[in-house]
Amino acid sequence: MAAMLEFRHLETLIAVAEAGSMASAARRVSLTQSALSHQIKAIEEHYGCPFFSRRTSPVRWSPVGERLVALAYEVQRTLADAEHDVTRIREGEVGRLRIAVECHSCFEWLMPAMDRFRTQWESVELDLVSGFHPAPVDLLSENRADLVIVSSESARPGIEFHPLFRYEMLGILAKGHELEGKKHLLASDFAPHTLITYPIPDQRLDLLRQLLLPAGINPERRTAMLTEAILQLVASGRGITALPAWAIQPFLDRRYVIGRPITKKGLWCQLSAATTKEASNLDYMQDFLKTIRTVCSDQLKGIQMPTTKKRQKK
Repeated sequence: MAAMLEFRHLETLIAVAEAGSMASAARRVSLTQSALSHQIKAIEEHYGCPFFSRRTSPVRWSPVGERLVALAYEVQRTLADAEHDVTRIREGEVGRLRIAVECHSCFEWLMPAMDRFRTQWESVELDLVSGFHPAPVDLLSENRADLVIVSSESARPGIEFHPLFRYEMLGILAKGHELEGKKHLLASDFAPHTLITYPIPDQRLDLLRQLLLPAGINPERRTAMLTEAILQLVASGRGITALPAWAIQPFLDRRYVIGRPITKKGLWCQLSAATTKEASNLDYMQDFLKTIRTVCSDQLKGIQMPTTKKRQKK
């Protein structure tokens, strides 16, 4: 049997496997659902068997479909490795990447991302910029950092922001708390309770910046440096807090504390990486951003990855 698979077919199979439905997959590969169906139908007719059941959600793959999806991922990895090798040969490997982190709970995924990146770019020096920085993005223009992880973006000359992932902020309560019976928390629910936060300015706290301060609510405050310390205070009934769902999932799974959505639609936030525009063009910088997204997608539950545009070479 002559092979008819093209790389676009493999991309389509990966899109269906990851999106779980024809409609979502079609949006992902920028096709109409009809065009996507015709494309898959053509290769199914070529091989003489269906690849998956269209009546289930997510789709249920046939043995042939599973084998071709595995092939698609293998080809994708091989191509990515080859492109990476070409880049290293053409551009060289020497560089420096100093990272400043605004997010207190980011090290859970940042350290594995750095470890994975280091195996591919051995001659790129990685370093963490320590200490508290009231205006961390300023470190870029002062040449004291090359990349800053931030939770809010503010346009400024010479700085480029790269979305990493979106996440839901949950209200965190002690078991048996008077708010436990609510399906979701409103801004007014926080007013009479002590709010336990990290010791950082209000404008860097998503709950305050996006919800409480615009509503004119500024509850009594208590601070703690570590996520675990905040959760211990909440579990002891000393107050309530709001934290990223991905950062505290193990504590929610064990019912150490209780999580509730904030507002009916949920309070969604975004982490981004800030770099100078010049640094954003470095191949190893682009690869580090890609590595972060890959590690976070693999390790963190409930996050939403951004749709990234293909990089244009100048």
